[in-house]
Amino acid sequence: MKTDLPNDVLTIREMCEAYDVTPRTLRFYEAKELLTPIRIGTRRLFTRRDRARLALILRGKRFGFSLEDIRQTLDLYDRDGGNTAQRQRAFELAVERLAAMEAQRAELDLAITELKAELADARSKGLVPGRAA
Repeated sequence: MKTDLPNDVLTIREMCEAYDVTPRTLRFYEAKELLTPIRIGTRRLFTRRDRARLALILRGKRFGFSLEDIRQTLDLYDRDGGNTAQRQRAFELAVERLAAMEAQRAELDLAITELKAELADARSKGLVPGRAA
């Protein structure tokens, strides 16, 4: 039986193994229209395009981008090979995310410093077991 399928497609199981994700994750991304595998009956076959998109999705999630931001960025890709708009949007999102992460880190650093001071004060006053600071 002849098919017009690319010869480098991966099954859902192969995608899960290659990217350390669950089938549920892949189906979720498909439902959100982030991935568009070839469907043959109940089988899903993932192309190179799907694999590239999944790598970008996982990277975006690791950096804390929302799925909507990721979708909008992926949708900017020009199928003719021009990805200038996509790269510009990704850069803008990265700058915004980095600023937010640095602000969160500053808040955490302050909270850690204050909590350490409180614990040291409690220990020095003998309010809790442990060494005096």
